[in-house]
Amino acid sequence: MSALAARTGAINLGQGFPDVDGPPSVVAAAVEALRHGANQYAPGTGIAGLRAAISRHQQRHYGLEVDPDTQIVVTTGCTEGIAAALLGLVNAGEEVVVLEPYYDSYAAMIEMCGAVRRPVTLQAPDYRLDIAALRAATGPRTRALLLNTPHNPTGTVLTRAELQAVAELAIEHDLIVITDEVYEHLVFDDHEHVPLATLPGMWERTLTLSSAGKSYSFTGWKIGWASGPAPLVQAVLAAKQWLTFTSGSPLQPAIAYALDHEPHWPMELARTLQSRRDLLVAGLAQAGLPARVPEGTYFATTDVSHLGWADGKSFCLALPERAGVVAIPNQAFYDDQDAGRHLIRWAFCKEPDLIAEGVRRLAAADLGA
Repeated sequence: MSALAARTGAINLGQGFPDVDGPPSVVAAAVEALRHGANQYAPGTGIAGLRAAISRHQQRHYGLEVDPDTQIVVTTGCTEGIAAALLGLVNAGEEVVVLEPYYDSYAAMIEMCGAVRRPVTLQAPDYRLDIAALRAATGPRTRALLLNTPHNPTGTVLTRAELQAVAELAIEHDLIVITDEVYEHLVFDDHEHVPLATLPGMWERTLTLSSAGKSYSFTGWKIGWASGPAPLVQAVLAAKQWLTFTSGSPLQPAIAYALDHEPHWPMELARTLQSRRDLLVAGLAQAGLPARVPEGTYFATTDVSHLGWADGKSFCLALPERAGVVAIPNQAFYDDQDAGRHLIRWAFCKEPDLIAEGVRRLAAADLGA
């Protein structure tokens, strides 16, 4: 869809990357690292300075005491973290319970492990976690739960009560939980991100994944991390060494600088994203495309079934010519095709003028099949 946007000159309200880079001071730190020799292989676990900064981040925000030497590994973005976690921890024939709609790398990596995907659907329009469905999907062959909160693409932020139910299930079945928390700081209104690892009994069985890409608007730098008990982190490292071996050397000291010296920048980003969310959601409603107000992330979802299209993909393929706008069909993120067939994802991590022009085009267009 992004290629379609580039080819047609349409406004890309689909793909989740921001229009504006993160803090200039962090870019300067990367340039400084490039100029002063940080251009060869970094240690596979990540440079000591970044691991220490991640440890301080976890303690500062969540009260988690994480040993930077044994309980953190730097990854090439959270996507590699997901891949290495699944390859390192899940065996062929075992089952992984995953919330759907899901980030598409989840399905690919579970398949590459030879494991079996057991999706639990966050049902429209509320997209809340169905605990009974989660329990029904968990069985004797379940090895891990793969949890994403704040959730892409629905914008749901799991509540403490929902997470407590996940924790009880994981403890009861002795499961590993892999948590994708890349949007940890991008939550809105009065919603709160609660890392699962902070709940009683969960530290020892939770591998927490995150990234600077979303929090600091450097998605192309691909610097992420995994943290948790040493045996789980070691499993990630064991797989990572056969994937990328190591991650962007001059970018690691820059992200360490960001975590230590720009700690409030992600909260300011969340504040501006909330206003952009409101602009997009209001504009979509005026265009006849009402969306659920997301609690976090970059994304809002619209159901287009009332417009008469066979599915969201056909709607999105027609949209650039109809309206000069690109969106993403959510059905690619579902096993349950009926649940996702007519759902569309919009991204609001764009400049306000671009969002305003996009929704103006949508309101002026004939969007019926």
